[in-house]
Amino acid sequence: MTSADWITVRLTVELAATATLVLLLAGTPLAWWLARTRTPFKPLAAALVAMPLVLPPSVLGFYLLLLMGPQGPLGQLTQALGLGRLPFTFAGLVVGSVIYSLPFVVQPLQQAFEAIPERTLEAAATLRAAPWDRFFSVALPLARPGLLTASVLGFAHTVGEFGVVLMIGGNIPGRTRVLSVAVYDHVEALDFAAAHRLAAGMVAFALAVLVLLYVLNRPTGRRAAS
Repeated sequence: MTSADWITVRLTVELAATATLVLLLAGTPLAWWLARTRTPFKPLAAALVAMPLVLPPSVLGFYLLLLMGPQGPLGQLTQALGLGRLPFTFAGLVVGSVIYSLPFVVQPLQQAFEAIPERTLEAAATLRAAPWDRFFSVALPLARPGLLTASVLGFAHTVGEFGVVLMIGGNIPGRTRVLSVAVYDHVEALDFAAAHRLAAGMVAFALAVLVLLYVLNRPTGRRAAS
């Protein structure tokens, strides 16, 4: 691989790691709220979180581009704060990646939280554990498999993004050119050997991610016996 390809790999890993961290910080409380709330607006909130699963990436990227553009509300806010414009920057890619990968993090966490027996949390409450203490000392440890699954899926999904990152970030080498865009760029230039090197690496990565998920979710101990 060329030095430009290695820079693209590094940028992709940095984007995936940053987006995954933001997704876990923002998605964990959101998943907890979705798992515990009884509000009649829960279906609407869950649908909004799941929207990236059914929307074409180009459509999502288009509206994010309008939102973060100079005339969009988010774009006007970032410019008023002196942060500049988000489109065609690494920060813009992070914002788009977080929104696009949100359901891949929130849904596994929500399912893990919903699987926690209510009596377990009630027992912690009877021992005078505060709500925050119950969350960090009881809920999060019990939801560890879901947390691991969410982390792996969030990272892998960010690595494989194409439509959203192309709409928001374009194809700027060293700044916004990620692996999926680089493969497209090589194919467009009829450099199939270079495209094959990057594509084969992404196929191997995807296979490793799926194997890891199956290993993490494999029943062990009493679960396997039952």
